[in-house]
Amino acid sequence: MAVPQRIRPVATRPEVAPALFRLLAEASLSRAALDACGTPMALADAASASRPLSYVNQAFEAFFGFRAAESLGRPAATLLFREPQDAESLFREPAARRTLRARRKDGSEAYVEVSVGVIRASDGSVTHWVLSFADRSELELLRDRLAALR
Repeated sequence: MAVPQRIRPVATRPEVAPALFRLLAEASLSRAALDACGTPMALADAASASRPLSYVNQAFEAFFGFRAAESLGRPAATLLFREPQDAESLFREPAARRTLRARRKDGSEAYVEVSVGVIRASDGSVTHWVLSFADRSELELLRDRLAALR
């Protein structure tokens, strides 16, 4: 007995399978690219007021010392920043970029430049924030030394 077209599984519909395969392949490639990137990156979920992390790449794990299992689901601002209220302002400004003092798992601190990008749904609503981190600790140290010499 043949299965009617309207209830056949997606994988058996020839017109859908290539598009679905392409979509899954692109998603897999995007995730691999983020993981291969040497820049610490994370995604924060906009659906929750606490802005929990929903993805961190391997460079994030290496820089901050938090494994993905320790980071995912935790609020970005309170996990990473000494002064969470300063970090919260990043989420109120589109395309924000700010240098903040970040906290690592071992308790050490680093100055990081945080760049925030926005991911929007088809209706224009914000679904996620993309957080990219650049270590600025040496730059801040040099600025402090220069100021001390003046």
